[in-house]
Amino acid sequence: MKFKLIYPRWPKLMRQTEFHLPPHGPVVFAATLPPEVDVEFVDENLEVLDFDAPADVVGISMMLTAQVKRGWAIADAYRARGVPVIFGGIATMLHAEETQKHADAVFLGEAEGRMEQVLGDLKAGQLKKRYDYLADPPPVEMVGPARRDILKKELYNYRGIQMVDLVHASRGCRYNCYPCCVAYLGGRQFRPRPIDKAVAEMAGIDNNRLFIVDNSLAQDTRWEMDLFREMIPLKKKWCCHPIEDDPKVLDLAAQAGAWYVYQAVFDTSDKIRDRIKRYHDHGIGVEGTILLGLDNHTEDGILRLIDFLLDIELDLAEFTVLTPFPHTKAYEDLKQKNRILSFDWNEYTADKVVYQPKHMSAERLQELLTHAWDTFYQTESQGMKMSNLFQQVMRKEKADGTFRPRNRSLAHQAFGRSV
Repeated sequence: MKFKLIYPRWPKLMRQTEFHLPPHGPVVFAATLPPEVDVEFVDENLEVLDFDAPADVVGISMMLTAQVKRGWAIADAYRARGVPVIFGGIATMLHAEETQKHADAVFLGEAEGRMEQVLGDLKAGQLKKRYDYLADPPPVEMVGPARRDILKKELYNYRGIQMVDLVHASRGCRYNCYPCCVAYLGGRQFRPRPIDKAVAEMAGIDNNRLFIVDNSLAQDTRWEMDLFREMIPLKKKWCCHPIEDDPKVLDLAAQAGAWYVYQAVFDTSDKIRDRIKRYHDHGIGVEGTILLGLDNHTEDGILRLIDFLLDIELDLAEFTVLTPFPHTKAYEDLKQKNRILSFDWNEYTADKVVYQPKHMSAERLQELLTHAWDTFYQTESQGMKMSNLFQQVMRKEKADGTFRPRNRSLAHQAFGRSV
């Protein structure tokens, strides 16, 4: 069976420097397919999709809401050619009812141990319209190494510098944050993978730089510390979402190769200031993720927050506005109050205001988002700050003998295009 797996294109954030990481969902899904299935992966962000190339079945993997309308268009084109289409991924789960109208089948939930049945139904001409395992995740011990062999690695390369590879050590999240849909997608139970399996997968990745994409590593102190201890011999350098704010944990993370973290900065408190300082004290960089437009945000408060970000010396910052993605508390709340202004999913890019803020107009919040980007990078450009962070990781690698020079044969290419 020739299985064409497609990742639809999606727009980058306003002001965000262009970069393309190898997507995680498709390679994890590909590992769940039976060995006799021939998988061809197409990342439409970097490649032109050839609709006439032969395929027995098409899988469309959608991570972001901003991908769904393009995913539906791709599906409609293949189904018009008589090729069956199966949808999966985060955005499919968030938009299942709409997506079913464009699909032969939608798959909801985690795929380990389930794809033999789905493909068997396809071969027998008995494909179900919906396979719903959201409330029935497989044992996390079943999660094996992702199929990174389906990636065209040279496309995820900037002037000879390979982008980080993505890997995960756990699923689920015990938190249930206002703007986040993880509680709906993966459940409120923290489900760590066996540490030996997760570390073995990291060791097998031919890349010294990783992005550990777990929702948060700060969910179980003992597990987190044990994970970092086992990672130390790998000498990998990695970024991640928050690490527990405990000096013992941060010390082990630094020994294990922590490069930088994505850390939400939601107020101007000393707690946040001290948290950023402790990361820096352990040699760990910080990219602040700054969400504007919560109901406690006034215009003056947002302006003070921007000044605060400069004062605490974040290494990088990424600004977004509150976006009410389906199956989040934000969506339920704003929809109930009739404050959602647009249901055009192409606008759900987290840099467009699609709801009515509480303390200002939607237009003013949009202006403040632009002001935040301009102000934070006024004296030192985004490129300069990224270069400083990159210099930091190179120093770490040279100190422990793991530095790899750039691939000079790709020095004149950026993500597969000549520059």
